[in-house]
This record gives sequence, C-alpha cells and structure tokens, in this order.
Amino acid sequence: MAILKIKNLQKHFGGVMAIDGLSVSFEKARVTSVIGPNGSGKTTLVNVLSAMLNADSGIITISNGPDLRKCAPFTAHFYGITRTFQEVRLFEQMSVLDNVLIVLTERNVLSAIFEKHGAYHLQQAKTALETTGLWSKRIELATNLSYGQRKLLEVARVLALTASGKSNIILFDEPFAGLFPQMVKTVADIIKELRMAGKTIVLIEHNMDLIRELSDHLIVMDAGKLLAQGEPEEVLSRKDVIEAYLGE
Repeated sequence: MAILKIKNLQKHFGGVMAIDGLSVSFEKARVTSVIGPNGSGKTTLVNVLSAMLNADSGIITISNGPDLRKCAPFTAHFYGITRTFQEVRLFEQMSVLDNVLIVLTERNVLSAIFEKHGAYHLQQAKTALETTGLWSKRIELATNLSYGQRKLLEVARVLALTASGKSNIILFDEPFAGLFPQMVKTVADIIKELRMAGKTIVLIEHNMDLIRELSDHLIVMDAGKLLAQGEPEEVLSRKDVIEAYLGE
C-alpha cells in the first residue's frame, strides 16, 4: 500500500531544474532506495519530502493526510515524517541523552524529564541509545562524539521517534557514509527492523552492496527525472542505468 505519493513534482533553483516532473510512490513496510549520479536531485527530493523546501509544482500526498506541498515549511514531522541528514545536525552543547529526549517532547528537555510521561520518554531514549551502542556515551556532549557516533545519534533519534509512534515515514539521506563496518551493520540492522515494524523507508545511498541488501524497490534519478524504477537487480542491470550511474 502506497503511504507517500508524489506526482509531477518540480523544483528548480534559478535556471537549474533539480526535480523535473517526478512521479513515484513509497509503500508501507518497504525500503525504497533512490540512487543516481551526483546532482541528480536525490537530496533535493528528500528536502522537499521533509518540507524543508517547497516544491514549485506537483502534488505530495500522505495516506489520509494533506498535500505536503501546501503545508508550511518544517512541518512534516506533524504528519509522521522524520529524516537524517548527510551533514549531521545535532544540539552540540547538549548531552547525547538530551539530544534524543528533546525530539520526544514538543516543549523541552526538562519537560521530557519531569512531565507525566517523563519516565516513558527516558526509557525510549535509553532503548534507542542502547540499540545504537551509544548508551555509555549518554552524558557526553554531542560535540565530543566522533563522526560515526554523531551519525548513530541521529539514527537513535529516529528510533526513539518511531518507538513513540510519532514517526511512520523515515527518510535516510546517506546514513552509512563515513561509518566503520560494525556501525554500518548496526544501521543496516536498524533499517531492517524498522521495515519489519511496518515503517515506510526512503533510503539515499551510493553503496550498491547495501542497496541490494536492503532495498525492496529501487528508483533511479538522472538530471532530476525518473530514469528507472522496479526490483533492484532488474533495475541495476539496465544499460541506461549503468551508463547514467556508473558511467560505463
């Protein structure tokens, strides 16, 4: 069942068409990966889907929800959409634990600790940090974490939000970049678990081995347009995809 649909989506920056008439859908309990050469529009797509950018035209609909293109910027989380970033965005002078707690409350960290459901939020944060291997770092400031640990902290926030029921659509923008092999395995396992839990996952990734391992459906973009989509192995064997993406 398609949870998130886009139709005839367009977004341009000056004279450059970053997304050009794109129409695709993303289904529940499936990992849909989006690949393409640099500049093909992948991150712009994630920015539009997460309402960080407004599309110029087209329709973005969520099952039983509004047209996201008509929603105010930075409001996608109200409709169950959360994301990670290529360049990690954390509260640098807050602890690892507080970085997770703050996404679980609409007010602030003190509310998360002392409000009626404070213990519940603390348990969700603890579980997310244990899953990502960061519980031992919980009192460290985010700014002191290694690059890989910072990326894992973003994933921990996603886990906490999904466990709380606040997120059903997760947009992963190159979550594996710069990670050590064990960290890669941790994030891959988390994505598989989220899929098993019925979440809709959009994955931007360059590693073809991970694409093959994790993807249920594959979308290929080139110059802002849809080049191909379908089963990963079938799509990756297409000559036009090989020429556009691999340059062969």
